Amino acid sequence: MQMGTTAIPLATAVANLLDGLADAYQSALAVPGVAIVVVILFLALGVAVSTYALRLLGRPVARRFARESVAHVVLRGIRLVVILLFGAAGLSAAGVELGNIVLSVTVFSAVVAVVLAPIVGSIISGVFVLADQPFEIGDMVELPDGTRGFVDDITLRYTKVFTVDNTFEVIPNSYIRDHRVTNLSAEDERTRLTLPVVVTYESDIERARSLIERAATSCKTVIEGGPDIRIGVARYPARPTCYIDAYGDHGVELTLRYWAKNPFKPLTVRSQVQTAVWNILEDDDSIDVEFAYPHSHLVFDDTSGVAQVTMREEGGVSHERATHESHAESVEGGAADGADSGAEEN
Repeated sequence: MQMGTTAIPLATAVANLLDGLADAYQSALAVPGVAIVVVILFLALGVAVSTYALRLLGRPVARRFARESVAHVVLRGIRLVVILLFGAAGLSAAGVELGNIVLSVTVFSAVVAVVLAPIVGSIISGVFVLADQPFEIGDMVELPDGTRGFVDDITLRYTKVFTVDNTFEVIPNSYIRDHRVTNLSAEDERTRLTLPVVVTYESDIERARSLIERAATSCKTVIEGGPDIRIGVARYPARPTCYIDAYGDHGVELTLRYWAKNPFKPLTVRSQVQTAVWNILEDDDSIDVEFAYPHSHLVFDDTSGVAQVTMREEGGVSHERATHESHAESVEGGAADGADSGAEEN
């Protein structure tokens, strides 16, 4: 009986202590700023717990989802849910009822229409971007304005792209859905490039085509050959191939098609190929291939009228040039003398 009588006063004492602490806590909440401190403490605790949760769930989520962008979105969602739960608990602990902070239906609808509608649209677009898988983190993309860069991060609202010019762009997912974004390294990094070359009509065309193909093959960044590259149902030769494109006004227009091993530095690859073509055609004088350039011939006959042409000897041209230079010097000397005499008069 003594144990029972001892347990009852102990329970009563504990209950009285808890009631006292509750009353003291409620009294402390009446002090300005205490409620805010409580909410901040709960949020800080939520951030710490969410960080620990990400450490525990990071690897399982990464193994569960093959795409890195989806795994990032799931982990961000877990972090946000944990922080919101602790935030709600903090508001409740601070004595704030969630029903009291909800706006009226009219005001809330206006806020959603004006402020939240673009955000909701971007989030929906982000869901479609993640579901359609147009690109992945690390892929090289080309934006509608021609800017190229690497995808750094994909969220529900925006996509981060580091450009090749070392700039940083944040693109809303709604913009990506409405515009054409080209993925240059989705599954196959090999990229086909073209190089136009114009040679004279007097050149050996077959020899020119062979030399241009050989020049492109000599570049390390160009695929030398191998099995044909398949694009859809079509197949294209992997080795550089030079075609006769057109018979132009100034020469035969050739088009070299070649495959670069990766799309990251297209200008560098194109420059290397052009340098190789220039060297192989210009270094050897015995090659009967010449670059063409714009030129015109004026032809007069009985039907086109009469052209007045005057031929002068070299001596006459030199004498006329010397006379003109002496006349110019005399004019400049006279102007200088006039300026000096005017200065003396002043």
